[in-house]
Amino acid sequence: MWIERWDPEDERFWKEEGGERVARRNLAFSVLSEHIGFSIWSMWSVMVLFMGPEYGIDPAGKFFLVSMATLVGAVVRVPYTFAVARFGGRNWTVIAASLLLAPTVAAFVVMEPGTSYTTFMVCALLTGVGGGNFASSMTNINSFFPLREKGWALGLNAGGGNIGVPVVQLVGLAVIGASGGPRVVLGIYIPLILVSAFCAARYMDSISSVRNDTGAVKAAARDTHTWIMAFLYVGTFGSFIGYSFAFGLVLQTQFGRTPLEAAQVTFIGPLLGSLIRPVGGRLADRHGGARITLWNFVGMGAATGVVVLASVRESLPLFVGAFIALFVLTGLGNGSTYKMIPGIFQAKAEGKGLVGEEAAAHGRRMSGAAMGLIGALGALGGLGINLALRQSFQTVGSGTGAFVAFLAFYGVCSVVTWAVYLRGKASARTRTGAGADTDAKPQLSYAEV
Repeated sequence: MWIERWDPEDERFWKEEGGERVARRNLAFSVLSEHIGFSIWSMWSVMVLFMGPEYGIDPAGKFFLVSMATLVGAVVRVPYTFAVARFGGRNWTVIAASLLLAPTVAAFVVMEPGTSYTTFMVCALLTGVGGGNFASSMTNINSFFPLREKGWALGLNAGGGNIGVPVVQLVGLAVIGASGGPRVVLGIYIPLILVSAFCAARYMDSISSVRNDTGAVKAAARDTHTWIMAFLYVGTFGSFIGYSFAFGLVLQTQFGRTPLEAAQVTFIGPLLGSLIRPVGGRLADRHGGARITLWNFVGMGAATGVVVLASVRESLPLFVGAFIALFVLTGLGNGSTYKMIPGIFQAKAEGKGLVGEEAAAHGRRMSGAAMGLIGALGALGGLGINLALRQSFQTVGSGTGAFVAFLAFYGVCSVVTWAVYLRGKASARTRTGAGADTDAKPQLSYAEV
């Protein structure tokens, strides 16, 4: 149904008039749809485990398959963001869920030895529509919840969706363990897609006041913080999705694991990283997203350092342990960085002298516009990770070179987070002048966003 009046910042509307109940119901079925979307998007991280020598595709070719799925999933996030306002959150969720049938049915038809690499590439590209579900889902849920609960709500929505990655990998493990083929995995998901589309049509709502705001999009694209947060989101979500797609292939290629052995551990990291994402959002709500994000990048750098050491020493237990720790940290960082986005634009609104609902409305308008760009660019980090690993294996026969590059990148992310959102927040209180005052006031709040 269409909701004409929606004011989550009004405590009476939220608690006494049923706003919270409606928001939570939409959140639940948004999570379901996004969950299935992530499973389809990451389907080829499982399909490549079934592709033995009889398929005639080398490790570099497999890395390229999953890279293309990541690329399309990132690109379609931009139009998916605008689709919510154009069609309505409920209606677009039904459409987006139904579109998942295309890559799933196509792969079901062609998944066998003798199929051309080009055909597999087209199927992998089609799965990118599953990655777009994230952008439309997050934009939709961002409109339902008040600022004080956005960290938790967005973290839960994204985390529930992210769990689609380890779930499809668990399904793949079960099928491999039972000596089944790839079509079994695909056959399981076709009816699940239909269920998610039905539930969205039956139980979700659209907010009539949500409109595409080209002015907000242009303003968000011109805002430096949109690009800074996109850069940081490359480090968190880009790492999560890139590692999720690549982990099993690395275990097979570098450590000689069989498909079953790789599948037995591949799902653990994405599962833990998904489950902890709402915790990252909750910690950001309580302590400030900038602080949590900074220390999270420091932790990711430390974990990656151990991954490099394990790769050089060819220590499988150390490598798996450090990689799982890295997955957990990507999940925490996903929650904290996404919580920062609405907080930053709320702070900028207050810095312009806006107060109350006027400031909240401006923050929602700008953050909603920015989320599509940030989500799309962040997902491109997954493409970078898979291409870097592909190049590293082609050049030196291991992933060590790529891991060293990732370590350096997390160091840069730490510095950027500190320099932009934490450094100098106390000195900002003493700044004066018209030009300085506009910048200084938001800075006072950035550590808390």
